[in-house]
Order: sequence, then structure tokens, then C-alpha cells
Amino acid sequence: MVQSELTKRQNFILQVIGTLGEASNQEILKRVADDFDKASRVTVIRDLNALLGKKLVKKLGKGRGIVYVTNIPLLERSFDVDSYFYKEPDKREIKKERLNFSNSSIWKNLFSSKEIKSVFSLTEQYQNRISKYDPAQIKLELERITIEFSWKSSHIEGNTYTLLDTERLIKEHEEAKGKTHEEAAMILNHKKALEYVWAHPKDFRMISLRKIEDLHFLISADLGISKGLRKRGVGIVGTAYKPLDNIFQIREVLESLCVLVNGFNDPFLKALVAVLGISYIQPFEDGNKRTSRLIGNALLAANNYCPLSYRSADEVEYKKAVILFYEQHSLALFKKMFVEQYEFAVNNYFL
Repeated sequence: MVQSELTKRQNFILQVIGTLGEASNQEILKRVADDFDKASRVTVIRDLNALLGKKLVKKLGKGRGIVYVTNIPLLERSFDVDSYFYKEPDKREIKKERLNFSNSSIWKNLFSSKEIKSVFSLTEQYQNRISKYDPAQIKLELERITIEFSWKSSHIEGNTYTLLDTERLIKEHEEAKGKTHEEAAMILNHKKALEYVWAHPKDFRMISLRKIEDLHFLISADLGISKGLRKRGVGIVGTAYKPLDNIFQIREVLESLCVLVNGFNDPFLKALVAVLGISYIQPFEDGNKRTSRLIGNALLAANNYCPLSYRSADEVEYKKAVILFYEQHSLALFKKMFVEQYEFAVNNYFL
């Protein structure tokens, strides 16, 4: 049963159970009353029975000791975004245990057969088209993706350059009036990093700590960002999630992520997990999400998949999808957006 087929209240109850790990009738009733609506006990029990019937949850214990647990794998749980983000960051309950990048079993089968078929078909279209392009045509299209990716990736991080400003900066080396030099540097760093990826695609069939650090070095140049893995804690705007603050632990978990990603056969899965994993670990003082998007494109390009520009992505929705992964370890929202951006890329580049 697809979660999108549930009522909003049923989805909310499923969200409560998933967040708590296990929840009693009383806990569920209270959460529904406090954060959703004033539904009666009978109505909530009816919703729980519907979830049981659809095998989305299971009931453990007897009598007053009955609790409900979710049957949906951790990473695949979806959330009602409006109700989830209605709460202020410090009032949201987040997962206390950290994601395990050493356990490959929880990362398998993340894509449905329908999603796999769609991505395969899109990739086949892209590969058939690009095989007919000459080097000059490929260069022109990569320049277009470079401009649009540099603009959107920077825009997600608060850069105020427009797409036209970005094109002028990259093509004519002319900074936009009324903008800071740092904004121009951020965009030009994207250009340099992507040009490096385009020039060395096969280097990124496998990723490593060194390769991630190399791309971070390029993306953070002239922005006053410390190089290498960070040695102190960082806070993230919009969430109470706190990444690791010990450099030795950061290195260890980042290396585990590399092993995990390199172990996948599916390039699309490699890219998705790398983007989210680097964002989650936050290994650097700043520039983490920019580095993650670059690594994602490097993995796609290395395996002859179409790179993403994220041009049509909504910045707020992107941030919500990442925060939901930070706080609840759910990648459902980001996965949906990632697939949509791949479809957009294949349908708009190398035509």
C-alpha cells in the first residue's frame, strides 16, 4: 500500500509511530489531539485498524501493554511535510541514534520497480542521444549544465545572483552590480569544480575521502572556509540536528560512506546516497551540501548517466527534504525530488 493513498490523519499516525519507534494508544491519541486534530478515540482506533489491515504497522503486547510499531523500513518512511514543519525546529522530535553507513542492508532496495524502470528508460534515452554528439556539441551542453548548476546550487545556499547574472559571470567574467565578490567566487568555484569533474570523469567511478576533499577544496576557494575535515562542531540553520564534532569520528564515518557507495552496482543509487550522506555527515566547516551535489554529479557522469542541474528544484523544498533526512532518516522526499530532477535533466539537455 502506497503511503500517499492514506488519509492525512492516517499518515500522521504512521509518522508518530515511526518517530517514537513504538507508541501506545494513549500516546497516539495525545499526539493526534495536540498536533493534528481533535479526532475521537473511536476514529483513531479505526485509523490504526486500517493501518494494521494494510500491514503498514503491527501490534505488539496485550491489554494495556499494547504498542504499535511501523513495518516500513526506516529510510523509506514518508511524512506529511506541512504538519512536520509546522513545528519549530526545537519542538520537533528527532532521531537520537545516528545513521549507520556501515550497515549496507538498510540501504538496499530503496527504489521501487517502477522507479528503477523509469530511471533505466531515461538513462537509455540519454545514452542513445549523447552517443551521436560530437565533442564540440558535448562541450556546449556541459557548459549549459555548468551555468545552470552553478546558479541553482549557489542559490540554494543563499546566493542572490540570477541565472542571467551567472551566465554573464561565467561566460564574460563580469560580476553583477550590487552583488558581493563572495557571491561571484561561490559561482566561479562551482564552475571550476565541475570543469574538473568533466575533464576527469573516470576518476569518480569510485569515491574516496581524498576525492571528496579535493572537490571541497575547489568549491570553497577564496571564501574563508577552512580546508580539510573540521575539528569542531557546527550548527545547521533550521534544525536541531547536530552532526558529529570529533574529527576522528568524522573521518571514520566518511570513509564508511565511501565504502558503502562504492559497494553499490547502481550508479543512480550511488549518487543519491553520496549526496545525502555527505550532507548528513557535514564533514567540513562549510560548503558541505555544495560538495555533496558535486560528488553526486561526478558519480553520474563517471557512469555515463546524465548529470543534474537542479534547475527546476524549489530551494525551500530541497532544504526540507534534507532536514527530514537529518532528523528522521527518511529519504523518501529527497528521493522523489532526485528522480524528478533526473527526469528534468534528461528531458532538457543533450536533445
